[in-house]
Amino acid sequence: MNADRNKTSCLRSLATSARRRLARRLIYNGGLPRMQPANQIAFYDLDGTLISSNVVTQYAFFVRKHPSRVTAALKYAKLLLSVPALIAIDAYSRKTFNHVFFREYRGMKRDWLLGMAGELFETVMRPAIFPGAKALVEADRARGMRTVLVTGSPDFALGPIVSYFGFDDVICNRLVYRDGAATGKVAEPLIAEKEKVAAMLNLSRAHDAEPSQSRAYSDSFSDVAMLEAVGHPSAVNPDRRLKRIALDRGWPVLDLKNGNH
Repeated sequence: MNADRNKTSCLRSLATSARRRLARRLIYNGGLPRMQPANQIAFYDLDGTLISSNVVTQYAFFVRKHPSRVTAALKYAKLLLSVPALIAIDAYSRKTFNHVFFREYRGMKRDWLLGMAGELFETVMRPAIFPGAKALVEADRARGMRTVLVTGSPDFALGPIVSYFGFDDVICNRLVYRDGAATGKVAEPLIAEKEKVAAMLNLSRAHDAEPSQSRAYSDSFSDVAMLEAVGHPSAVNPDRRLKRIALDRGWPVLDLKNGNH
């Protein structure tokens, strides 16, 4: 009899605990229970989406500030001459562009690059922030969404702008260094195109977030896969090809240049 009583008591305790766990997962709306929505993430591209500057203008800043005036002059002249080729490569493949472009950082010291990030932000990036950018991020945060920057920019350039927007996480590129100097190679995975999507999905799983309930924002046709990966994509200041796709698919088109979101 005692064994039966103990068994019954245990079952009742388990049932009570289960009901309490379920109650914590339910939100009551008009007397009818509905499941609490999954964790949600808002993913933002950076260049052209939240700011008007890009990896080329960031690199130009580092070149102009290079400790060696001779190196600065040579690298800046090379950059100016290579702009048409870089534009063509970027139109062909953003991933190929990143591989080619980040070679130009070869030899630059990691500590120096990190030390220049604050000045880069104040002189190049902060003035380039679109009027409606911060309000967009803050609106998603107010909805309870985790805010994540997803960018092909290198990590050493991002600290101040991440702090400015208050992003919860950052997905970005990282250079490979040897003896404290950049080798010109990018650590795998290089964040561009499909690799952006893979990183987004990995982060979603880590935070138990459902992509179909998440948001993504980008300006570029090269980020169509990024936008397709979520349930709520938006084209922001879109290029011509992305705008056409957005209109065809009924995606919102936002203009942060004028503060509209």
